[in-house]
Amino acid sequence: MTDRAAQVAAQARAVADAWSAPGAPPSWWLTAALLRGIADDEVLRGIAADLPPDRQPALLLSAAVRRLAAERDGALARYFPVPGGGQPAQDAGFAPALAAFARAERAELARLCAGHRYQMTEVARCLDVLPVLAAVAADDPRPLALVDLGTGAGLGLRPDRYAYRYRLPDGREVRCGDGPLELSCEVRGATPPVPPDPPAIAARVGVDAEPHDLADPATRAWLAACVPPEAGAVERFAAATGLALAEPAPIVRGDVVDALAGAVAGLPPDALVCLVDTYVHVFLGPERLAAFDAALVALGRDVEWISVDPLVPLGPEAHTTVQGLDVPGHWIAENREGGVFGVIGRVSVRDGERRGTVLGRAHPSAAWLEWLPD
Repeated sequence: MTDRAAQVAAQARAVADAWSAPGAPPSWWLTAALLRGIADDEVLRGIAADLPPDRQPALLLSAAVRRLAAERDGALARYFPVPGGGQPAQDAGFAPALAAFARAERAELARLCAGHRYQMTEVARCLDVLPVLAAVAADDPRPLALVDLGTGAGLGLRPDRYAYRYRLPDGREVRCGDGPLELSCEVRGATPPVPPDPPAIAARVGVDAEPHDLADPATRAWLAACVPPEAGAVERFAAATGLALAEPAPIVRGDVVDALAGAVAGLPPDALVCLVDTYVHVFLGPERLAAFDAALVALGRDVEWISVDPLVPLGPEAHTTVQGLDVPGHWIAENREGGVFGVIGRVSVRDGERRGTVLGRAHPSAAWLEWLPD
């Protein structure tokens, strides 16, 4: 196995481990099995190893497998959930079906990967963002203007339009809002600051290098393929997509660093700018992260930056957050052992001065949220 193939396999197994931890819901089996198949199968591993590292090869290939399997409607397609259909049962036939599909469709899988980027569109990550927005609103009376960085299809632009349910360790639940889509997660640690209703958003705009047009069926199908093949995630994507089509919001095309000033310039001058990135800045290198930090101050106005990103540098040697904040030592140890999670951080910029704090961490698909005590 080449070094590149070994690296891809290690990344795929790390994601698979996050979806198969002790106590994981039964519906997570397929996500873990698909990533392990990419790590273990020589053909799939070879396709992924030929892709540029910054394209997230294992995840990109997992989406290509789903997309092509749906088109072919063969033995492999029956394992993948569809809206309203529940989670297909696990059986011993998945691995052989995946291997056979890889060999029959090797060239087409490579072509799909070459023409696409992996775009994880998990609206449930609003569960991680909502408590931070609530804390910001509690600290500052100004109206909030939301800038969703790396917004993709824009599903994260409407955190005030969803309903939320947080399941506490003692069995109680905290609810927020009454929107058409309910998002829920398990809470670990302290109780996050969840208000009865989501903070009002006075203005909103997304920024993305390649915005996705949900009205285009092919685009919608590709984004659906990037969603983890878990019934709940599939249902959430379908519901959030319907809301986004019914209530469109502006999206600026551009790099999250270079387009930031232009996006913010269009927001009301009396609003507090809230920048949100979920699993976006982790893919910026050190120079671009530094450039983003400089761009925050250069905006010349008060800013809140809410981040939900894995530790960096991405991989087992990670030791800090994309916001340059320290985290508990046992988080670093867990990351080195293959645990995958997003660190929830808040950076406030006032009069050019920057201060930040780590508030918690969460599962990549927001299945659980661990909030740190004050």
